[in-house]
Amino acid sequence: MHMNTYSEATTSQPMPPTMDEDLENNTEDCNNAMTPMVRKKSELVVVTNNDSRFQMLRNFMTNLQEVIFGTKLVVLFPAVPLAVVANFYSFGRPWIFAFSLLGLAPLAERVSFLTEQIAYFTGPTVGGLLNATCGNATEMIIALLALHQNKVHVVKLSLLGSILSNLLLVLGSSLLCGGLANLKREQRYDRKQADVNSLLLLLGLLCHLLPLLFKYALGGGNHSIATSTLQLSRASSIVMLLAYVAYIFFQLKTHRKLFDAQEVDEEEEKAVIGFWSAFTWLVGMTLVISLLSEYVVGTIEAASDSWGISVSFISIILLPIVGNAAEHAGSIIFAYKNKLDISLGVAMGSATQISMFVLLHG
Repeated sequence: MHMNTYSEATTSQPMPPTMDEDLENNTEDCNNAMTPMVRKKSELVVVTNNDSRFQMLRNFMTNLQEVIFGTKLVVLFPAVPLAVVANFYSFGRPWIFAFSLLGLAPLAERVSFLTEQIAYFTGPTVGGLLNATCGNATEMIIALLALHQNKVHVVKLSLLGSILSNLLLVLGSSLLCGGLANLKREQRYDRKQADVNSLLLLLGLLCHLLPLLFKYALGGGNHSIATSTLQLSRASSIVMLLAYVAYIFFQLKTHRKLFDAQEVDEEEEKAVIGFWSAFTWLVGMTLVISLLSEYVVGTIEAASDSWGISVSFISIILLPIVGNAAEHAGSIIFAYKNKLDISLGVAMGSATQISMFVLLHG
């Protein structure tokens, strides 16, 4: 009896776990403890990705607000897709020309805005050269495309019209609006700046007239005179290009204080969009300008025949008004604020760039 009781008591006690069972239990406990941590980490990654996407979307919407809707010419932006649709579905070449011409106006103004934004990051020297290059991007692209299609008359008349538009329409309307807005105040401007631009314009006029006068003075009948005229024209172009480079160096390096004196009392402005955002928008808008300019050059004759307007009138009047939309608006605004130096610099400076730089590319 005693032996049976001992055996029953012995068999009723639980067996101690083995080493393998302890290892398995510890592994299960670790897995159970790590599962919430892994879940939290994955949730953190998802939240971080969502935050980055939301930040990118917010930056894009902010840039869109500044670049597209930050101008009063935003009402003309629908003309850009309308020009593409009109060309794709062949609505008629006059319609393509009209929509393209209207779409170029806000694009030209926004290109000037974007170059100013990039200038905040690159410094005054690089920013000034960028403004000098892209400030008349529309005129330059139209001239190059027209020259590529062998429409030399369109190149000559459009660039001449752009110079006359800046000197007469833009400058004249700016002085008129500035005078009307400041009837009881005397408007002053720096004579030195005006003299520099005037002398450069005079130099450009002489360089353009010299080969023409040489040709007509000698008759221009034989081959030797034509060759000499061509060599003189190329020499004049080199002189104009060197004079323009010297003007940029004079304005941005040696006599920078002379041109910056007008901005002493102004508050320091900051860029509203980032460098790479402005650069991306600039490249995109330049491509769109190239597309619309190709439409304009390719349909200018059809629009002339349909509307009963000569190609000369369109080239010398309509195209420069569209290309100078940014200069026209900026010059009037500065003259209205009684900042006549800036207004003169915008109007005459743009004419100087076209006559001394853009015209050489044409």
